Amino acid sequence: MNRRTLALGVLACAAAAGARGQEAVVETAEGTFVVKLLPAVAPGHVKHFVATARKGGYDGTTFHRIIPRGIVQGGDPLSKDPKLASRYGTGGLGLLKAEFSDRPMARGSVAAVLRPSSKDSAGDQFFVCLSDQPSLTGKFTIFGEVIEGMDVLDKIGETPVDGDRAKARVEMKSVTIREPRP
Repeated sequence: MNRRTLALGVLACAAAAGARGQEAVVETAEGTFVVKLLPAVAPGHVKHFVATARKGGYDGTTFHRIIPRGIVQGGDPLSKDPKLASRYGTGGLGLLKAEFSDRPMARGSVAAVLRPSSKDSAGDQFFVCLSDQPSLTGKFTIFGEVIEGMDVLDKIGETPVDGDRAKARVEMKSVTIREPRP
């Protein structure tokens, strides 16, 4: 095998891995879950999520909004500071344009948070569906799906709330990006 053939083989493997998407490993106070990122569905959102994770942007943020058996929401950069609790849910938005799809908003879907009444307002924040949410299909950009650790998310979803605000901090210790396992 010559160098050119070897180089083409390496490039083909890298392209195949990219086509399969990357995975995000989210380590929380309650355990770890893994998200398969979906660049074919929402390339801009995946690129932003990966860049934010690689810069440590999610490390130390919390799941600040919880709708029991519905969704858990996190990723707000303001949630790194407990003194800013009254502003949780307002930070890190207004950075991305919508990439809506007809992909069903099913249990395990990971989607971008939007400002109310503004479809092009996504950014750092995301939510994970704890149950199917058909009424949300096509209204939020889905950019990933949980492939491991839904039990961890269910446990986070049991965090006591005041309205939809978590009463206790459930922190994301780290979010790392990896290539998919075979």
